[in-house]
Parts: sequence; C-alpha cells; structure tokens
Amino acid sequence: MNWVKQFIVGICLFVGLLAGSVGHAGQLDKPKGKVILRVDGKITNTNNGSVAEFDRQGLEALGMTSITTKTPWHNNAIKFEGVSLQKLMEVVGAQGTSVKVIALNDYVAPIPFDDFKRFDPIIALKRDGEYMTVRDKGPLFIVYPYDKDLQLQNQTYYTRSVWQLRKLTVE
Repeated sequence: MNWVKQFIVGICLFVGLLAGSVGHAGQLDKPKGKVILRVDGKITNTNNGSVAEFDRQGLEALGMTSITTKTPWHNNAIKFEGVSLQKLMEVVGAQGTSVKVIALNDYVAPIPFDDFKRFDPIIALKRDGEYMTVRDKGPLFIVYPYDKDLQLQNQTYYTRSVWQLRKLTVE
C-alpha cells in the first residue's frame, strides 16, 4: 500500500511541474512610480485590465543587460543598459509573432519575434550609465547590437530601433 501513496505523490509532482512549465495567465505587480511602458495585445500576464504597465523600477527588476555598440545616431560606441525584449515578452506571456512598437510621437515600427532570439535587442533605459531623457532619445530606446552582425547595419533594423518608446502591442 505504501508504493501506491508514493506513486500518487509522484504523479501529483509530475502534473504540477508540467502545469508550471506550460504557463498561465497571471498578474504582474502594479507599478509604484510613473508608468513609462505599456504592453498590450496578445499577452496573458497583466496588471491593469488587459495591459501590462511598467515603471522604471519594474523594468529594472526584470534584470538589466547591456550592449556596447556604435549607432548611426552617435559618434562613438555607446554602452546601453536595459531589459532584453525576449525577457519582457516572456514576462508578459506574449502569444504573438510580432510587436508593434509605438513612440511618444506616434511613430510605429513592427518587429518580428525572430529578432528577439536572433539578435537579443534591448529596451535601453540608460546610455553610458545615465538614465535617458526624452531629449536624449529616452526614456526608452530599442537598441540592437549593431556591431555584432553586419546584417544589423541597415535601414531595416535602424527603423526598428525606436526611441522615445511608450507602448508595445503584441500581434
């Protein structure tokens, strides 16, 4: 009879692990500060109705990474620090194939999900250690590692490098 209990416990553990790996809709922590990024569309994890909102602290809590690269908009190589777009999509439970990126001035650019795994662009919050302001392409700027792959040094990826980012819509 003892082996039956062990078997049932084992099955329960297996089902629990399987359910945890599949993922489910959930609630993210609500921002405590000023919201600087909204993510909507085909997402399963939200904190304000059907939208995921992030303040600077919330984005940084996802884990910061950096890219040092030259850009067409700066004279020298710059160190950008921010959140991986791949990581952000995982956190919000993105279920689409692309993201419509929208800037403060309503500039819109689509980015395919393939870019996230292939090139690991980031949503930069800092440039050379300082938080970016609206006057300095901030507060958020999508940056690719342009120096790592010559393919990234063309207009296709430059147009996806949206600065003054305010919203992402998963499609």
